[in-house]
Amino acid sequence: MRDRNHKKPVVLAVSSGGGHWVQMQHLSPAFAGADLHYATTDVSAKDRLTTARVHIYPDANKDTPLRLLACFVRLAWIVARVRPDVVISTGAAGGFLAIRLARLIGARTMFIDSIANARTLSISARLSMGVADRVLSQWPTVARTSGAEYRGAVI
Repeated sequence: MRDRNHKKPVVLAVSSGGGHWVQMQHLSPAFAGADLHYATTDVSAKDRLTTARVHIYPDANKDTPLRLLACFVRLAWIVARVRPDVVISTGAAGGFLAIRLARLIGARTMFIDSIANARTLSISARLSMGVADRVLSQWPTVARTSGAEYRGAVI
């Protein structure tokens, strides 16, 4: 963790909506005691979460290059403003982008691939393998064959 003027570690938890968001919410007890920020594509999250700051970014994937550029710009702004010590993501494309950006400022990073990826790592997880401090699969077989780590399942 970088030596800065705050006492609690700053955690940025990044996930797209749907199942990725549900899995991130299951991880929320692990962030107790941190200055927690969420970044998500789920606009309704701002209304549901009152205990953490929520930042919204546009959903995008490899098939939507202009939205992917908008997603990158928005996440760059979020990372620059939040200045996280740790970035953790449950996917998808935005999670990889946030991890990539966070590494530029020296943050520790972890990508946890979705439990839905029972046969192979997602594209975002595979891209994160070369960037993130840790990449975890929720399936032991996938972890063994991909080089990711297995530490159990979120759900």
